[in-house]
Amino acid sequence: MPPTTTSLGGRGGAAGELPALPRHARPGRRSVRLKLYHGTPRALLHPRFQNPVEKNKYMTVMEKSYLQYALKSHQPLEAIFHLLPENLLISGLQTVPGLLPARGDTGDCLQKPRLMKTVTCYLERLFIQLYPSLEEFEEELLDLLNSDRLLQANTGSDGEELVVRERRLHVGVHNGLRFVQAPQVAVLVPGAELSPSGCQRVPSSGARDAGQALVLRSRIQLSEMVPHPAFGVCFQLEYVFCSTGRAGGKALSGSARSEAADMRSVRWAVWSPALGTGDTDVVLPLRGGARRGPCQALVYRTPPSSRQGKHVESGTVQFRVSTDSEEHLVSAAELLCKDRDELKQPPTPSLRVPTPRRVPVSPRGPGLSVSQLVASPRGTGQTLQQDGGITHLETNLGSPDTEPCASDQLRALPFTPLQLPMAAVGLQASSFHVSLSRASLARLHAAGFPDILDRNQEPVEISEPVELGSFNLQLEEADPLQGNEIVLQFLAFDRDAQGSVEGLWPRTVFLTFQFYRFPPVTTPRLQLVSTDGGLATGLAVPAQLLFRVNEDGTLTKPPGLQLKYMVDPAFLRPGEQRWFLRYLAEHSLQIDVWDGDSLLHVGSAAIKLEPLLRQGRMAVRTYHELEVATTEYEPDGTVMGREALRHGALRPLGVRVAVRGRLHLCLANVGHPCEGTPGQLPFHSRIVTAPDSTVTTPGGGWNSLNTPGGRTAWARRLVDVDNELQAALRSRRPEGWPKQRAWDLQVIDAYRDHIKGESIYQMLSQAITATRTVHAVLGTAEFFEFALKNPYTVQHTVTIEVNDPELSVILDPREWRHFKELTKSVTPVEEDMFHLRDDLKPQVYLRPSETVHIPFKYQTFSADPAVVAAQGPAGLGTGAGGDTHSLGKSGAKQTKLIQVTFQVSGGKPIALLRVKVEPQPHVVDQTFRFYHPELTFLKKTIRLPPWYTLPGTPVGVPGGQPEMFVRCSDPDIICETKSLGPGEPQDIFLKVAGGPSPQIKKFFVAIYMDTWLAAPVQIWQFYLHSLQRLDVACTAGQLTRLSLLLRGTAAPRRVRAFTSHPQELEMDPSGAFLLPANGIQDLYIGVRPRRAGSKFIYLNLVDVESHQLVSSWLLCLSCRQPLISKAFEISLPVGGGKGCNKRITYTNPYPSPRLYFLCTNRPDLLQFKEDSFEVAGGEVYTIGLRFAPSQTVGEEEILIHINDHEDKNEETFCVKVLYQ
Repeated sequence: MPPTTTSLGGRGGAAGELPALPRHARPGRRSVRLKLYHGTPRALLHPRFQNPVEKNKYMTVMEKSYLQYALKSHQPLEAIFHLLPENLLISGLQTVPGLLPARGDTGDCLQKPRLMKTVTCYLERLFIQLYPSLEEFEEELLDLLNSDRLLQANTGSDGEELVVRERRLHVGVHNGLRFVQAPQVAVLVPGAELSPSGCQRVPSSGARDAGQALVLRSRIQLSEMVPHPAFGVCFQLEYVFCSTGRAGGKALSGSARSEAADMRSVRWAVWSPALGTGDTDVVLPLRGGARRGPCQALVYRTPPSSRQGKHVESGTVQFRVSTDSEEHLVSAAELLCKDRDELKQPPTPSLRVPTPRRVPVSPRGPGLSVSQLVASPRGTGQTLQQDGGITHLETNLGSPDTEPCASDQLRALPFTPLQLPMAAVGLQASSFHVSLSRASLARLHAAGFPDILDRNQEPVEISEPVELGSFNLQLEEADPLQGNEIVLQFLAFDRDAQGSVEGLWPRTVFLTFQFYRFPPVTTPRLQLVSTDGGLATGLAVPAQLLFRVNEDGTLTKPPGLQLKYMVDPAFLRPGEQRWFLRYLAEHSLQIDVWDGDSLLHVGSAAIKLEPLLRQGRMAVRTYHELEVATTEYEPDGTVMGREALRHGALRPLGVRVAVRGRLHLCLANVGHPCEGTPGQLPFHSRIVTAPDSTVTTPGGGWNSLNTPGGRTAWARRLVDVDNELQAALRSRRPEGWPKQRAWDLQVIDAYRDHIKGESIYQMLSQAITATRTVHAVLGTAEFFEFALKNPYTVQHTVTIEVNDPELSVILDPREWRHFKELTKSVTPVEEDMFHLRDDLKPQVYLRPSETVHIPFKYQTFSADPAVVAAQGPAGLGTGAGGDTHSLGKSGAKQTKLIQVTFQVSGGKPIALLRVKVEPQPHVVDQTFRFYHPELTFLKKTIRLPPWYTLPGTPVGVPGGQPEMFVRCSDPDIICETKSLGPGEPQDIFLKVAGGPSPQIKKFFVAIYMDTWLAAPVQIWQFYLHSLQRLDVACTAGQLTRLSLLLRGTAAPRRVRAFTSHPQELEMDPSGAFLLPANGIQDLYIGVRPRRAGSKFIYLNLVDVESHQLVSSWLLCLSCRQPLISKAFEISLPVGGGKGCNKRITYTNPYPSPRLYFLCTNRPDLLQFKEDSFEVAGGEVYTIGLRFAPSQTVGEEEILIHINDHEDKNEETFCVKVLYQ
C-alpha cells in the first residue's frame, strides 16, 4: 500500500496541558515516525500495560509499517480558535461551521482561513413557562432535592429547608463543535414579582397563570451569530438553591445564618435561526432528562410518579428575535480592500428551520441586573459554601477546560453610562448692522467721537455695508491702494432691554480680541457714561458711551476707543497679501467683553470682517450694533439602565443664550499707496522639481547679485564672514608686524583646511536642494508632489527621511488620489509604490534616470503660540497701550524649516527638499466657554448641528448625515466623535484636564467630513476657566451662611470680592479690605437662592489697585423647594397699568413677640409694603403686597417667604398670578 499524505489541523490546550512530546517531535522539527502495533487500542487501558510500550510483551510491532507525522504551529489558525474545541484533529477538507470555502483548487480551508460575516441578533421579550405551573414545578423540585439531601446525609429531618435563591438563563451561540463565546448569564424573575407598571404581559389562558412565568427584564445581544445551518442559539435554565437553617421554626439572623449555594440545570433548548427575515416571534419546547445536549451538563428529569403526568410537556421558552441593520452595511474602505476573488465566492447556504409559532407581541420589561463575575469551571451539582450570600457565577458551558486568559477577562455589559449631550449653541458671527437715521447721526456727532480720515485727511462717511458674499477678489488685488489701514472704533455699550436683571450692570468694561496675526489685545478699562453725563450705575438702561480712564480717575476725551492696524504689503511676507484679503472675506472677529471691576465675563460678540473690503474705493466705514451674549449650560447628567438600551435615548440638554447688551462700533479701512510691488501669491504649482545640478552656486564669502548681463558676485573679507575666525586672529597674536602677518596667514590656512570639507558639502547640498513654501493653516492639509529623479545609470532604492512629524509622505494610494482630485493635479498615481522599513521610513525603487512624483502632505494641529495666549481675566496688561499696531518682520520668527532627505544605500543623498512653513491665521466658527472646578477633568458631549440633513428626513434613514471626524489642537485632550447609528445625530466627546485656579486653557477643535481630513468644515475654539469649587446645599428663600478661606500672596493687597449674582449672594466684608501677605483671612458669605434646583454662582477676588484676579470660586448650589403652607390665586389684566395692591394675613404661632422678614423669588413682579414686621404672640398681621403689571399673557407662580430673625424660613406662601 503506497503511503498517503494528509494535513490535519487542530487547537491544542493550554501550555500546561500539552502532552509531553519527545524532544525530536517539538513544533518546528521535521517529520517524526511512530511504530504501529497489532491489536486494538483498548490494550492501552489494560491494567498490566507498562510504559514504555516496548516493555509490553502483548504488544507486537507491525513490520514495515509506521506512522509519520509533523507537528507545526500555523499562525492563521489563531483567528478561528473560537470555532474549534481544544484537542481536536480536523482536516482542511472538512467543513468547519463559520468558515468560508477555500479559494482556488487547493480545497484546504485551513491554509488561509476566512471567517464568515457575523450578524448581530437581539433577543427580547423572553419568558419561560413551566408546567403544570411555576409554583408546582418549583415545589416538587424542592421536595426532591431536600429528600436527596437527607438521603445522602443518612439523617432524618434536621430543621433545614431548601429555597430558590435565583433563576438563571445561560444563552450562547454554538456552531456544532463548541460555544463561539462564553454563554451570557441573565437573571429571570417570576412575573408575579414584577411591579404592575413594569411587568411584561405574558400570554396565558387565564388570569391565574399570568404570574406563572419566568421573565427576562432586558434584551440579550448576540454579536457572534453567523448565517450557517450548524449555528444555533442554546438556552440552559439553571436554578440556584439555598439551604437555610431554622431554630424553633424561625429563621436565623443574617449574621448567624450560612447559605449553601447549590446550582442545578433543569431545562435546555436549541434554536437554529433564519436570519434576515425581520422581527420574528419564536416558541421553543424545553427539554430535560438524560439527553445529550450542547451544554454538557446533567439536566433534571421529572420523575415518573410526578404530579405533572407523562403527557405534559416540559415547558416552553418564547422570545422575539431581531437583527441589527448596521451589520449589513459595507463601508467604502471595506469595498476597496476586498480581493477580486471574493466577488466570485459561492453564496452563503440558506438556513433551514421549522416555521415558528406566533405569539402576541409584549412590551419590554425593566432593565437587566445580573452579576458578570467569571468563576472557575465546575461540575454539575457542585455546592459552594459562602457566608452571607451566594456568589453569582458565569461558566463556559461549552468547553470544560477554559483558557486562563479568557477566564480572567470580565465581559462588558451591553450598555454603558452615557453622558447627555448638549446642543452646539456657540457664539455665531454676526453681520447685523443698523441703518442710521438722521437723528442717530446727529447723536453720534454730538457725542464728539473723532472722525476717521482718509489719506487726503477728509472724513470718511458712514456707508451701508454691501451684501455679504458679493465681493470680488480680483478687484481687490488690482487696487492701486494696496496699503490697508484698518480702524476699529468702539463707541458705546448699552444694556439689552429684554436681558436678564440678575446682575448689576458694570461701571467699567474692557475688551479682548485678536485681529489677524497681530498680538492679542486687552484694551484699557473703559468707563460707561450715560448720554446725560452721569455715570451708568445700578440697573439703568440708557445708552452709555465708552471713555478711557486716566490714572488719576479722570476721563479722557473725546469718547470712544480707536485702534488702528497698519497692513502694508512692504512688510508682509511674499504671497501674504492674498491671504490677508481672504482673511477679511471669510473670517470673523471674536470680541469678549469683561467687567472692569469684578473681572467677570459679561459676554461675547462676533462680527464678519467682509465689510472691510474696499472693492476699489478709497476708504470705507460701516456702523455695527453687535449683540453681546453669554451661554449658560445646564448641569451634566448620565443615562443609566434601561434608558441607555433604548435606541436614540440621548436627548440634548437645553442651552440658554442670554443677550446681555449691545456693543456699538465702527469698522473702517483706509487705502494707502505702497512704494514697492505688493507681495502677490505666485503661481502655486503642486509639483516641486529638483534644481539643475549644473548651476554653480557661489559660496563662502561671496554675495551674489543677479544682473541682466549675468551673475555678479562681490568679494567680502573672511573676517567679516566668520566670527570664529575673527576671534582666532585677535587671540594670542605675537608682537611685531612681520610676526603678526605670518601668524595671521597660518591661522587663515588652518581655518581654510578646517572648513574646506564643510564648505564643499554645503555647496554640493545647495546644488541638489529644492525649496517649497507652505502657508499652513490650522487643520488644513497642504498637498504637493516632489519630482524625484535618479541621477545614476543604475537602479537604486531611495529612502525618504523627514525630520518633522507634521510633514509626511502619503503612502495610501486612495489618500493620494483624493488629494489629487481636490487640487486638480494630472500626474499619475501608482499602486504599492512605497515600501516601509522596520523603522517606518518609506522607500521607493527607481530605475536608471527615472523620475517619479513623491506625494507629501503637511498638516499641523498645534495652534500658533501667539493665538493660544490667555486673554482677559488674569489681569489687565499693556497690550493696547498704543492705538496703532504695525505688522513688521517680527512674524518671520514663526517660520519653520523642515528638511527632507532622499538618500540611496550608504546614506548618500541624491536630492534635498527644504520646506518653508509659514503659519497663517485660521477661521473660528464658534466659541465655547466653560467654567469648571480646578484640577479636575471636564467631560462634555456636544451634539453636532444637522448641517447636511434635509428637513423632514425620517429618523434612522442611512445617508442623511455624513460621518464626521474631529481633531484637537492640544494632544493632551481626548476628543472623539460618537455616532448612534445611521440617520442618527453625531456627538463630540471632550475630556480636558483642568489646571489650578484661576488658570484659563484655550484650544481648538477642527471638524471634518472627509476620511482623509483634508480641510475642516468648522473650527471651534474653547475656553476652560479653572475655578475653586464649593458645594452648597440650601433652601430657596432661606439664608445659608458659610465662609471661604482666603490665602494672601507674597505682598499685601487691597482686594474686594465680586459675584455674578449679587441679589442671591451676600459677602462680608462687602467692600475693599486688606489681605495680608502670606496670611489667612475668612470671607463670610450668605446664599439666598430664589429658585429651587441646581445653579452656578461665580465669585472673584480682585486686587482693586492693579485690577488683577487673585482667586476665583465656583459655587455649586443644590437648592430644594421649601414646604408651601398656603396657596392663593389672583387674576390681573395685562397692560401698562400701575399694578395691583393686595393683602394677606399671617398669625404668629408663638406666645412671645417675633420679628419676621419678607422676601420673594420674583422681586420684579412683587414688592412688599414693608420688608419686615414685628407681631405679638398669637396676634394677626396684615402683609401688604403690590403686584407689578406684566406685558405678556400667561401665569406666574410667586413665592412669599416669611423668615425669622435668623433668616430661617418659617412659612412659604404661593401666589398663582394669571395675567389675562
